[in-house]
Amino acid sequence: MSLDHHVPTASTPLVLREAPGAERVLTAEALEFVAALQRRFGMNLHALMIARQRRQERNDNGRLPDYLEETQAIRQGVWQAAPVPEALADRRVEITGPVDRKMMINALNSGARVFMADFEDATAPSFANIVAGHANLLDYRDGTLTHDDPKTGKSYRVGENPALLIARPRGLHMEEANVLLAGRPVSAALFDFGLTLFHCGRALAATGRGPFYYLPKIESHREAAFWNSVFEFAQDRVGLPRGTIKATVLIETLPAAFEMDEIIWELRDHIAGLNCGRWDYIFSYIKTLRAHPDYVLPDRAEVIMDEAFLAAYAARLVKVCHRRGVHAMGGMAAQIPVRNDPEANEAALARVRADKLREVRLGHDGTWVAHPDLVPVALAVFDAEMPGPNQIRTPRQEYRLLPEMLLRPHEGRITEEGVRTNISVAIEYLAQWLSGRGAVPIMNLMEDAATAEISRAQIWQWIRHGARVAARDGTERRMDAAWLDALVQEEIAAILGRTGPGGFHRGHYASAARIFQEAATAETLPDFITTPAYAVLNALD
Repeated sequence: MSLDHHVPTASTPLVLREAPGAERVLTAEALEFVAALQRRFGMNLHALMIARQRRQERNDNGRLPDYLEETQAIRQGVWQAAPVPEALADRRVEITGPVDRKMMINALNSGARVFMADFEDATAPSFANIVAGHANLLDYRDGTLTHDDPKTGKSYRVGENPALLIARPRGLHMEEANVLLAGRPVSAALFDFGLTLFHCGRALAATGRGPFYYLPKIESHREAAFWNSVFEFAQDRVGLPRGTIKATVLIETLPAAFEMDEIIWELRDHIAGLNCGRWDYIFSYIKTLRAHPDYVLPDRAEVIMDEAFLAAYAARLVKVCHRRGVHAMGGMAAQIPVRNDPEANEAALARVRADKLREVRLGHDGTWVAHPDLVPVALAVFDAEMPGPNQIRTPRQEYRLLPEMLLRPHEGRITEEGVRTNISVAIEYLAQWLSGRGAVPIMNLMEDAATAEISRAQIWQWIRHGARVAARDGTERRMDAAWLDALVQEEIAAILGRTGPGGFHRGHYASAARIFQEAATAETLPDFITTPAYAVLNALD
């Protein structure tokens, strides 16, 4: 699409830059649809973001999250959501990944039941990446998604029985800086949702393949009600019956964990399930309780799913979902194959098996993996333990969960190794993100933006509350900004030694280190590190 030929009117957005594939994706009709969503819901969305700030202020001033008094009747009521469609009945293993063309094909061919095409945490949102992802969805719609690798000469094609695709738009807090309406950026969430529904909704509905969505970063039932209104308006606009869209909500924020029933209620005609987005959930726990020294967490490696607040959260999700007749989806297995170390590889697979066994026995109806090689591992566990397509009809009323159980912190040590790992992983991930990659293999794990969020939030929390850290030399020292400065300097020197000056600068490591350090030492914990990082990414694009 040439910008010379894109002449906006008062009702259509202005596209600020070109991107390959834009002539197919950003048609006048599609942009008008996005504009209609933005005009109708933009102010509502702004009010919801203000409400987030007000709720966080109350938390900072001493109020702890709790179940809502005004929605007690919904929590205690006997009701269920609309039935899950047949296409979504069996979701025992889902694979997630970015909207990169080759990775999409590999995920669709992986043997997983579902592929989540992620415009959010697994995709660095450069305009080229976002537009390319939407163009790839057009080819998925038409059955023409192929890729010829110029480096290897290998051709990639989608097989005969591909995974079912569910799209995840970007979060409600994000903006698409390259598309303006009335001089302001449009919502990234509405942009991604609007384009996918406008281009693909009717075709996917006609073949029973959708349109299906994952909704990220929701913090309240009012945000769920917002999405429900968006769905109703959009379906009316494109000529789909209400209830055609089915969405799975990621419970990846601490406030949302207290409103699961209410979220399902607001989306009861459009919901297919809830998902344990556990990495973002740990980050949200730190962020929500950032002012409270009693909720300081130990090293990330010690914050495990079968203890403390994470165990309560997973059990509550299963209980609520099955009571309301929708799927309870498990969390991510981020391990990737260790090709050159059979012993380490088997140890990683053993951890995946144990994690998936915990999930299926807890009552989850399916789970997530990040790499195709993990699909058969997870499938074997769920096939052995769950002979039917799901466990929705198995009630879990024995899980009695008090509010304080959802807040109980994990116990464990804070170590210098944990501090250094957070610094190293966050800087490496942000550098890769600024280079256009959102799903990044680091230390034998497939990491996404949640990794950087947890890493910098933990450092901030430890500095803010003066946590005692077990140092390498056997002593104990207090975590502070001066020590962080020294450790970051050491990490930068190590990166420079690996990459050389050219690779260091081309890899955007200096910008990554600055963004990380500013977020980790800010007076108030920033809401999302991807917000300042997006400004840098956009300038580099």
